This record gives sequence, structure tokens and C-alpha cells, in this order.
Amino acid sequence: MKTENRLFFIVMISMFIFAAIYGYVTWINDNPAYGVPNQVEWVGTVALIFSGLLTGMVWLVFWVISRRIDPRPEDRPDGEISDVSGEVGFFSPGSYWPLGLALTAVLAGVGVVFWLPWLITAGGVAILFAVGGLTFEYYTGTRKLGPQ
Repeated sequence: MKTENRLFFIVMISMFIFAAIYGYVTWINDNPAYGVPNQVEWVGTVALIFSGLLTGMVWLVFWVISRRIDPRPEDRPDGEISDVSGEVGFFSPGSYWPLGLALTAVLAGVGVVFWLPWLITAGGVAILFAVGGLTFEYYTGTRKLGPQ
């Protein structure tokens, strides 16, 4: 996690630096074709600041996790490729739930685009069902058949 921690920290700092540079360059620009002279272009500046804040949230998560867990082989200078060999996890060989999840997300997205509250609501409910189906696809649980 230390590698991801450093990566997102660098991107976060870069976004704040770019926001400062962008704000300064738009402030000193006195070309009348671009609008009012000596005024900051706020949309781009705020977008870059928010990009830095969002990247900072991801950095904070990775930073907290990297302090709580032992260093992974990727984070150690003496780590070998063979240290991470073995089973990675279970991946579903053939599931239709991702397709259903994508279609319900499109349904909700179309509702947002055309601002149809009933379609947004229907898409949100459908997304919840699709996420539940995807999450519990291989869950069998304990079966209680009643008294025997």
C-alpha cells in the first residue's frame, strides 16, 4: 500500500499545484476575447481543487491502510515476485449479473440525463437488486428444512 500511497499523494499535490497555476494564468490574462480581464476563471480552478481533494481522499485511505497492515512484497525492497505467487481469489466464470448491473446503471443514467424522477427511482431500485444478485450469486447459506 505504500506504493499506492505515494502515487496518490503525488497526484494530489500536482492537482493543487495545477489549480494554483491555472488560477494565476487566468487571472493575469488580459485578452478581451477570453472575457473579463484580471479575473480568475473559477470553473476550471474549482474543478482542479476538487480533483485534488478527491485524490486526497483516496490517498488518505491508502495511508491509513498502509499504517495498519504489514508491508506487502510490493512495498519491501527485498520483495520477490515469488512472494506473491499462489491463489489470488475466486472469479466467476460466467455470470450475467454484471450485464444486468450495467443495464440498470444505464437506465438510471438515462433518467438523470432527461431528469425523469420516476426513471431515476426505478433505475435506483433496479441497481439495488442487481447489486444484491451479484453479491449473493454464490451464497448458499445454511438451509433450515424444519423439524425432521
